[in-house]
Amino acid sequence: MQNAPVSSLVGEEYEVEVGPVAHGGHCIARTEAGRVLFVRHALPGEKVVARVTEGEETSRFLRADAITILEPSKDRVEAPCPFAGPGKCGGCDWQHAKPGAQRRLKGEVIAEQLLRLAGLTPEEAGWDGTVMPAEGDKLPPGEVPQWRTRVQYAVDAEGHAGLRKHRSHEVEIIDHCMIAAPGVSELGIEKRTWEGMATVEAIAASGSNDRQVILTPRPGGRLPLVELDKPVSVLRVDEKDGGVHRVHGRAFVRERADERTHRVGSGGFWQVHPKAADTLMKAVMQGLLPRKGDTALDLYCGVGLFAGALADRVGDQGAVLGIESGKRAVEDARHNLDAFPRVRIEQGKVESVLPRTGITDVDLIVLDPPRAGAGKQTVHHLAGLGARRIAYVACDPAALARDISYFADRGYRVRTLRAFDLFPMTHHVECVAILEPVKKDARARAL
Repeated sequence: MQNAPVSSLVGEEYEVEVGPVAHGGHCIARTEAGRVLFVRHALPGEKVVARVTEGEETSRFLRADAITILEPSKDRVEAPCPFAGPGKCGGCDWQHAKPGAQRRLKGEVIAEQLLRLAGLTPEEAGWDGTVMPAEGDKLPPGEVPQWRTRVQYAVDAEGHAGLRKHRSHEVEIIDHCMIAAPGVSELGIEKRTWEGMATVEAIAASGSNDRQVILTPRPGGRLPLVELDKPVSVLRVDEKDGGVHRVHGRAFVRERADERTHRVGSGGFWQVHPKAADTLMKAVMQGLLPRKGDTALDLYCGVGLFAGALADRVGDQGAVLGIESGKRAVEDARHNLDAFPRVRIEQGKVESVLPRTGITDVDLIVLDPPRAGAGKQTVHHLAGLGARRIAYVACDPAALARDISYFADRGYRVRTLRAFDLFPMTHHVECVAILEPVKKDARARAL
C-alpha cells in the first residue's frame, strides 16, 4: 500500500500577527489554525501577509517571507540595499530594521537563549542586556556600516558573481554589496565574469593594504587571468584535497590587533569586522585581568590573537599553551608568537590534545570555539583545571548558553557577559562571557 503524497505548502499565504524574534534572523507567527511560521523580513508586532517558502502539511513549522506589510513597526525602515528582501540575497537579515532595533532584537535572542538553555536571566549572567555597536558603526537609518572585510561571492553558470539567496544555491547577481568593506568593493569582483569558477572569495586586510582573492573552480574549470581594479594575491582551492594553494603574490595577509601584526595565511580565520579583533581582545583581557606569572590556555587559538595578548601580560615568568586544529593556522600562530619563548602551540582537536598535555591546573583559560560550541566533554575537562577565570568568546548564543550550563554543572558561574554587534544587518552577534568558580560557601547554600 503506497503512502499518500505529502502536500507542499510552498506559495501559500497567511495574514498573521508577528510575534517575538527567534534565533536565526526571523520572527515567530501563528496562523489562525495554530500552525507555526518562521517569518523573515518581518518585525515583532507587525501585521503581515506571509508567503510560505519551505514546508509541507506534516512539517512542525513553516518558513515564510513577509511579502506585504499591513501594519508596520515603528522600527521598520526601507531596506537601503536593493538586493535585500523576499526571494533576494540571503546575506543580510535585518536591513528593514533601524540599527538600534537590530541590536535590541539580538539582545532579545541572547536573553531568550540564556534563559531557555542555561536558566539564567540577564542579571544572573552579569549582563545589562545591551548589544554594543563597534566603534564607528553607530550610523543613522539608511546608512550601512561597510564592515565585511571578507566576502565570498557565488558564481552562476554564466560566470557572473553574486551572493546566494536565503537557504538556497541560487545566486542573486549584484553590482555592489553595501556591507562590504571599501577594500573589498574596490577590487571590482562584480564587474567581471568568472567562467569556470564556483566561488570567488575577496579578502581586504584591515591591518595592511594586503588584498587577496581565493578562487574555487568548478570541476574541470581552468583558472582565469585575474585582472582587477587593485593589485591582489591569488590563491586557489584544490578540487581534490580542498587545500588552498598560492597562484601568485603572498599566501597570507597581514592583520593588526593588540599593537602587533598577525600573519593570516591561505584564507585562514580572522574576525571579519575590522574592529572585531581588538574589541574582543580588550573584552577578554579586561575580564580575565591576567597577572605576571600566570599560566594560561588559549583554545581554538587560530593564528594566536588571544595567546599573544596573554603572553604579553603574563610576562617571562608566565606560560601560554595554544591549541588549534588547522595546520596552516598553527604555522601562522607559531610565526606570530615567535617573540614569546613561553608560548607553545599544539596542533589538533582540543578534546584530543588537551588530555594528552598532562596539564592538571591552570590560572586562566580563553576559548573561542566554532559555532557548535565546545561541548560537554571539553567543558567538564576545563572546569577540572581550577582556572581562576575563564573567558568564553561565542559567535552563537545558543551554543554559549548550552556550554554555560555545562560549566554550571561543574561549579562555574558567569561573572559578566558582554555582547557586541560585529555583524550589522545580519542576525549574528558576538558575546564574551567571563566565568569564575562558585565559592564553596555559596554552593553549599545553594544546595
